[in-house]
Amino acid sequence: MTTSTRHLFEPVVAGDLKLANRIVMAPLTRNRSPGAVPGPLAATYYTQRASAGLIVTEATAISHQGQGYADVPGLYAPEQLAAWRTVTDAVRAEGGVIVCQLWHVGRVSHAELQPGGGAPVAPSAIAAKTKTVLMRDGVPTFVETSVPRALATDELPGIVADYRRAARAAVHEAGFDGVEIHAANGYLIDQFLKTGANHRTDAYGGSIVNRSRLLLEVATAVVDAVGGGRTGIRLSPVTPANDVVDADPQPLFEHVVRGLGPLGLAYVHVIEGATGGARELPDRPFDYRAMRAAWRAAGGAGAWMVNNGYTRELAEQALADGADLVAFGKPFIANPDLVRRLREGAALNTPDRATFYGGGAKGYVDYPTLAQPVG
Repeated sequence: MTTSTRHLFEPVVAGDLKLANRIVMAPLTRNRSPGAVPGPLAATYYTQRASAGLIVTEATAISHQGQGYADVPGLYAPEQLAAWRTVTDAVRAEGGVIVCQLWHVGRVSHAELQPGGGAPVAPSAIAAKTKTVLMRDGVPTFVETSVPRALATDELPGIVADYRRAARAAVHEAGFDGVEIHAANGYLIDQFLKTGANHRTDAYGGSIVNRSRLLLEVATAVVDAVGGGRTGIRLSPVTPANDVVDADPQPLFEHVVRGLGPLGLAYVHVIEGATGGARELPDRPFDYRAMRAAWRAAGGAGAWMVNNGYTRELAEQALADGADLVAFGKPFIANPDLVRRLREGAALNTPDRATFYGGGAKGYVDYPTLAQPVG
């Protein structure tokens, strides 16, 4: 996928997705889905932001086992799919394109959120030194994650099947234009990839080939379910999010994208540096251009999406350097009309961090637009 000159506000095609511009609304967890069902305001929230070339939903659990935080949505029950259908119908009516991010948190969970109060699952029984969110008297409360149990080898085909089923349900029942596999930020697939979380000695541990196996099996299954042109994947080579680290990420992620190259994906979504933090980590240098080149050389023809702390100026530079799409995260929380504001060079609203997680309309659907300022 190449053009002689890329412009942030021009239409572009990513796989089977026809996008009005190159601006992507990144996935943003908002904890407003009690019972794992998207709340009544979700359609308003996403529709307000439908001017983005592509919306990637908040991370959405593929199974009850995949849940890791209170009040995040799922894709495994009829009422969840019906609620998402309301969202996708509303976004599409406004001309938007929306894909669902498929999520299994692995060890980043708590026993209270798991089926039967069991332990979360992981490649190895190593606790994540991080926190998750539980609701205490209706208030989001950060708590330490529970110690996980290691998945048995014979359980992994079931995990792959959950991704396949969730992808098919997202597209064919909930009405999404496609799906994004969440393989980043220290969640289950990323845990399998990285040496700090994966101490297995079976076919899913040890070598780069083995640690990449689950990711490539999941990607293949999802592509089989909904087609490569409707499938994206999110990767974070060096982020320390959720206590993940790999001893040598460059060859690992070049191997991963070489494996993804022949699958015909719509896009690869790459978090550069620390998620929500520094774009460059001196102690974890990484060559993203080499990673992209490895993907292209392996047949990757979809869009290359970059993410982390982008401004309009940085986005335009990334496009000039060969990126195809640029994801914006927190700016979309406070600026439903972010595309217009970027185009016109208008000032951005400041997000209210106190309302990021949990709550109702405040800090969710009440931010002013240029067309409808407060007052």
